[in-house]
Amino acid sequence: MCITGRRIKMEQDSLLQRYRRDRRKLLEFLLSSGLIKEVRTPSGSTPLYDADFDKLSADYILHCIKSGGIVDVSEASKKYYAESAHPIMIHSKLGDSYFLTSDPDIAGSPPRRVPPSTSVSSNNHASSSSSKLDSFDMKSVETHGDDYGLKQKVEAAVARASFRDSGIPSLGLPTLKTGLSDDDLRESAYELLLASMFFSGVEMFPVEDRKKEKNSKFLSRLKSKREKPHSRPQLSERHSELVDTIRAQMQISEAMDACIRRNMVQLTARRTCGQIDLPQISLELLIGIFRSDFPNEKSYIQWKSRQVNILEEVLYFSAELPETERVIIKTCLAKIRDTKEWDVAMSPAQRVEIISSIRQVASKAFFQQGKFGLQNETYYWQAAYHLNIRLYEKLLNGVFDILDEGQLIEEADAILSLIKLTWSTLGITDKLHDALYGWALVQQFVDTAEGTLLEHAVLQLQRVVSAKEDDCNEGQYMNSITCLKERNGSQKKLNLVQSIFLSIGTWCDSKLQDYHLHFSEKPVHFKKVVALASTIGLLSSADCADKVIVNASREKVKSYVERSLEAAIGRVAVTVLESKERTHRLALLANQLRLIADRELKIFFPVLRQWSSESMMISVQKLHQFYGEILITFLKGVSSLSEDARSVLPAAYALDNELGQLYTSALEEQKVQHSPRPYLDHYQIEKVSGPLIIDWVIGQHTHILEWTRRALDLEDWEPLSFHQRQAASIVEVFRILEETVDQLFGMNLPLDITHLQALLSIVFHSLDAYLQRVLNQLVEKNHLYPSAPPLTRYTETAIPLIKKRLNEYKVLDDIMLDRLNELTIPKLCIRLNTLQYIQKQVGVLEDDIRNSWAAVRPSLNQTQAEEEPVEILESDSLTHNETVDELFGTTFNIIRDTAKDIGQKTCDLIGTRVVFWDLRDAFLFHLYRGNVESTRLENFLPDFDMVLDNVCGVIDDAVRDVVVISIYKASLEGFVWVLLDGGPCRAFSDSDIILMEEDLLTLKEFFIADGEGLPESLVEQEAKFAERILHMFSLQTETVIQMLMTASELISMGLDSNKQGHTNLGDAHILMRVLCHKKDREASKFLKVQYQLPMSSDYDDTPLGDSTSRLPRMSDVLKRSTSIRWNKKRQSSFKSMKKKIQGATNEIRNVGR
Repeated sequence: MCITGRRIKMEQDSLLQRYRRDRRKLLEFLLSSGLIKEVRTPSGSTPLYDADFDKLSADYILHCIKSGGIVDVSEASKKYYAESAHPIMIHSKLGDSYFLTSDPDIAGSPPRRVPPSTSVSSNNHASSSSSKLDSFDMKSVETHGDDYGLKQKVEAAVARASFRDSGIPSLGLPTLKTGLSDDDLRESAYELLLASMFFSGVEMFPVEDRKKEKNSKFLSRLKSKREKPHSRPQLSERHSELVDTIRAQMQISEAMDACIRRNMVQLTARRTCGQIDLPQISLELLIGIFRSDFPNEKSYIQWKSRQVNILEEVLYFSAELPETERVIIKTCLAKIRDTKEWDVAMSPAQRVEIISSIRQVASKAFFQQGKFGLQNETYYWQAAYHLNIRLYEKLLNGVFDILDEGQLIEEADAILSLIKLTWSTLGITDKLHDALYGWALVQQFVDTAEGTLLEHAVLQLQRVVSAKEDDCNEGQYMNSITCLKERNGSQKKLNLVQSIFLSIGTWCDSKLQDYHLHFSEKPVHFKKVVALASTIGLLSSADCADKVIVNASREKVKSYVERSLEAAIGRVAVTVLESKERTHRLALLANQLRLIADRELKIFFPVLRQWSSESMMISVQKLHQFYGEILITFLKGVSSLSEDARSVLPAAYALDNELGQLYTSALEEQKVQHSPRPYLDHYQIEKVSGPLIIDWVIGQHTHILEWTRRALDLEDWEPLSFHQRQAASIVEVFRILEETVDQLFGMNLPLDITHLQALLSIVFHSLDAYLQRVLNQLVEKNHLYPSAPPLTRYTETAIPLIKKRLNEYKVLDDIMLDRLNELTIPKLCIRLNTLQYIQKQVGVLEDDIRNSWAAVRPSLNQTQAEEEPVEILESDSLTHNETVDELFGTTFNIIRDTAKDIGQKTCDLIGTRVVFWDLRDAFLFHLYRGNVESTRLENFLPDFDMVLDNVCGVIDDAVRDVVVISIYKASLEGFVWVLLDGGPCRAFSDSDIILMEEDLLTLKEFFIADGEGLPESLVEQEAKFAERILHMFSLQTETVIQMLMTASELISMGLDSNKQGHTNLGDAHILMRVLCHKKDREASKFLKVQYQLPMSSDYDDTPLGDSTSRLPRMSDVLKRSTSIRWNKKRQSSFKSMKKKIQGATNEIRNVGR
C-alpha cells in the first residue's frame, strides 16, 4: 500500500500533471476575468463551468478572446484533439522542447540506440516523397555542368504525375451535431455492449471483486494497479474473462464498469421487453450514477455531458418529433447540463421527474413502427444510423490489440460474437457487419501497415460481394443508410456499402497510381492491395467473362503502369539533380532506372500480368526512351575514356542490356510471332566505346612493356619468400597484366574480338619480352667446358726431363666472365623457378581471360540476336568460338613453349656449371689424375652431396627432379671427359677399369639414393654411354686399333660415323682417345708409329691456366698420319687403309674443331 501511494504521488507530481494543472488554472483565470462573452454549444449557450477544461484547446480560447470573446465548445474540442496528435511543445532559445508523459527521473537514462524514423507508417513516407516531387523547383537546383536536358524531363514528369493524398477517404456519414468525440463514442459503445449482454439473458450474479483475477494474457499486461476494488454485479464465470478483456481493450475503468453493470442490472429488472435502445441506457445511467461515483468533479461533468449529448443526438437532432416534444427534450437536457441546478438545486424527485419526461418521449419514439418491416427493427435504426454506425465501428475496433495495433487479439472471434448482441439496437445486418468489419480492417491496415489485416479485410469484403441479393425490405433499409460522397466534382448519395467500397476503391486507386512509391519498401503489400481492388470491383476478377469489364481493367492497369513509372522516374531524376555525389548524374540516373526496372519485373509485373500482359513492355519502353533521349547528347561529346565516360557508358550499357532482356522476355510473354517484330532502338554504346577502348589498350601496351623492362633491370634474382621461390619481377609483371585484364573487363563496356586480340597482344609481348631478356642473360654451356687436352701416347720414364705445361683452361673475355659470375647456381635455380611460375601462371591468366570473355560474350551481339534467325546465329557463334580458341591457343602456347625451352636450357646450364665450372678443380681435374686407386670417385661425392643440398633448398619442388637429372647427366659427362679427354696425366690399365666400373656403379647409387632420389630406370638409361666407354677400355688393343681403322675407312668414303652423334662408339675420335689413355705398350707403339704422338711423360700433369704451349690436336694427328711409315709386320695389315685415312683427313679436321 505504501509503494502504491508513493507511485501515485510521483505520477501526480509529474511534469505532465503540473502542466495540466497550470492549464486549468489559466482557463479558470480567463473565465473569471470576464473576457469570455459567450459560450456556444450545439444545444445553445451555456456557462463555461459545465465544459471539460481538459478537452478544450487553450490556444483556441486565447484566440477567441482576442477576436471577440465568443467560444464554440465543439470547435475548442476539435482543436484540442488535433493538437493532441502532436507532442506538447515550447519554444526556447535552445530549440523546440516537448513534455514527456512519464517522469524523467523514473524513466532512467536515455537509450543509446539510434531513434527510429519519425514517420509512423509508410503512408507518411509516401506523402513526403510525393510532396517532394510536387514542390520541386528547377531554379533551386545548382547546375554543375551540363544536365543533358534532365531538368526539362523532370518538369514534364512533374506535370504529368498525380499527387494525391494517400489517406483513406471517410465514409461521408452525416455529422454528429453534438460534437461527440471518439472517446465519447467508445465509452458509449461499451455501455451499449454491456446493456445488450444483460438484456440478452446472459447469466449474472453479484460478487466482491478480487485483487487477483483470472484474466487473459493480454489483460494481465493492462491491469492498472491504481484501480480500487468495488462491489459490483459480476457476469458468469464463462463471460467474465472475455468482458474484462473488452473493458481493457476499450479503456474503461473498473469503477465505471461496476457502475454501469449495477445500473444495467436494475434496468433489466424493471424492463419486461428484451430489447434496449440508446436513450434508455443513458437515462438509466443518469438516474443511477452520482457525483460520488467519480474520483473528481471534472470526470463526472465529462461523463454527464456525454450522456446528455447522446440523448440530444438521438432524440433532438435525429428523431422526427413534434415541436412540443422537441421543446421538452431541449429544456430537460439543458437542466441536466446545468451542474448547479441538476446536482445541487434539484431534489432526487425532481431529477426523476425530468428523466421521466425524457423517457416518455423516447418510449414514444421507440415504439414507433419501423419503416421497412424488418425483424427487431426500431425507429432508431434509420433515425440515428449515423450514430449507430459510429458506435459499431468503435465496438469492432476493440478486436485490435491496443499494445500492438497491427494484430488481432486472441479473443477476437469471441468478442465479435458478443458484439453481435448489439445488432438489434444498432440496426446491423450480416451484410452491414461484413462491410463494416472489412472497412475497420482496411483502416487499421492504413494506420499500421500490417499485411495480415489486409488479408482479413479481403476475406470479409468477399463475403459482402458473394452474399445473396437483399430482399426488397432489406434492400430499402440498406439504401436508407446514406452517405454523402464527392465524386467527379459533385456530391452524390450512396448507401453505406457503396460508400465503403468507394472509399476503399479510392484509396486503392491512389496507391496503385504510384505503386512504385507506396510498395517499394514493403512489396508484399502490393499483391494484397491489388487483391483488395479486385474484390471491391476496381479491377475485374479472375473469372470475369465480361469483355467490356476485362478491357476496362486492362486499360486501368496500363494507366497505373504509365503514371507510376512517370512518378518514379520524376523522383529519381529529382534525387539525381539534387545529389552531391561525385559520380556523374547520368550514371546515377541509369543505376536508379535499373532498380525501377528490377522492381517492376520482380514485384509488380507478376501481379499485374493477370490484367495486362503487356505492362512489362510498356515499362521497358518508357524507361528506355526516357534515358535514351538524355544519353544521346552525352554520347556526341565523348572523345576519350575520361572519368565521366567510364562512369556513364558502363551504366548506360548495363541499363540497355537489362531493358533489352526484359523487352525480349515481354515479347515472349506476349507470344509475338509476326515479322518484323518490334525491337528497342539500342543505345550506340558499342559504336562509341569500341575505338576508345582500342586506344586505351594501345596506351597500356607501351606502359606495360616499359614496366617490364624496369622490373628486370631491378631484378636481383633472389626468391620472393621461403614459400614463393620465384623472382619478384615476374610477380610484378603478372600483377600488371592481371590489373589490365581486370580494368578492361571491369569497364563493363561491349567488347569484340578486336579488343580481345589487342589484350592478348599485350600479354604475349610483355611475357615474350621478359622471356627473351632472361634468355639473353644466359651463356652457352660450351663456354664452361675445359680446353681440349693434347693427344699423347702412354709412356713411363724414370729420367727427369723438362716437361711441357698444359693449358687446360679456356680463356674467356671479361664480359663472359661477368655474366658467369652473375649466373650462380642459386640464381639459376631462381630463374628456373620463375620460368616454371610463368608456365603455371600463364594457365591461370588464360582461364581468367577466357572466363571474363565468356561473361561478356552473351551481350556482344544482342542487337544481332534480336534480328538474325537462330540458324545464322548458331553458325556465326561456332565460327567465332573457333577463332577465339585459335587466338588463345596461339598466344599462350607460344609463351608456354618458349618458357619450357628456356627452362630446359637453364636446367642444362645448371648441371654443366656444377660439374664443369664449380667442381672443375675439386672433381674434374683430380679424378683419376696420376693413378686410379688414390683418386676414386667416392672421394668427391661429398662435394656433389653439398651441391645437391644447396640446390634442393632453393629450387621449386616442381622442377627439382629435372635439375637433379641435369646434374646427374653432367656428372656422367664429366666422368666420360676424364676417360677420353683427361689429358697426358691419365692412363688406365685393365685393373683400373674394374675400379672405374665400381665408381660408376657408386655414382649411380648415389643419385638413386635408396629409392628416394632419381628413378633407377632413368639412372641406368643415362649411364649406358659411360658403361660402353669403360667397356671399350677393357677390349684388346688390337680390337680397338681395328675399329679405328674401320672408322677411318668410313671417313675416307664420306661416311663419317661422328655425324650419327657423339655417343657413337665407332667414332674415330673416341677410338683414338681410348688408345691414347690405355696403359698399353702396343697402343703406345701404334700411336707413335702411325700418328707420331708425343709421350705423355713429356708434359707436366699440374694444370696451369696461362700455358701457351702448342699441343697436338686431333686434326693435326690425323693430318700427320699420312706420312707415317708402318713396319713390315704391320704394313700389310694397314696398307689397305692408308688411302682411306688420307682421304678422310680434311673431314676429321673439321669435326675435331
